[in-house]
Amino acid sequence: MASTRAIASGRSWRAAAAGSSRGASADHDRRVKLAILDTSVYITHGEHKLSDVVLTALRRAYVVRHSAVVLSELRRGTSTNAGRRWVAELARAATAIWAPAAADWWDAGRLIQQFGDARHWNTSKRRDFQNDALIALTAKRHGATVVTADRADFELLGSALHIQVRFV
Repeated sequence: MASTRAIASGRSWRAAAAGSSRGASADHDRRVKLAILDTSVYITHGEHKLSDVVLTALRRAYVVRHSAVVLSELRRGTSTNAGRRWVAELARAATAIWAPAAADWWDAGRLIQQFGDARHWNTSKRRDFQNDALIALTAKRHGATVVTADRADFELLGSALHIQVRFV
């Protein structure tokens, strides 16, 4: 995973950290479009490859909910004190953090086996894909869109799980 050093500056993420000013009740309103931002979105924005304009458009289009898997990946990838503070602030400010359910873990194993066997993935690729599968399964359970810059993995997952995926 790319380093989160570049995103520690806190540019637009200060406002996005809470995900939305709408509380958890928005999760049950079918008129509200929910989204999980994949780790790749944070990294891509931090590397200045995703503009603030795109981030603002995403925040207007969706109520953003944070994934426990994404927060863990961000925390694992930080190598500076500023990065660690930024990830801690992001987690603290989150209105809602969605975690995979036991059934999601079971289904992730099936997806990894299915795609990994068909594509002859090594152990490392299977391990990396597990987190993407967990993010996608969590989004499916909540009826949310996954916003990602990881086209390869999420095209597979979007098709297999019949979930909405928005590529940035």
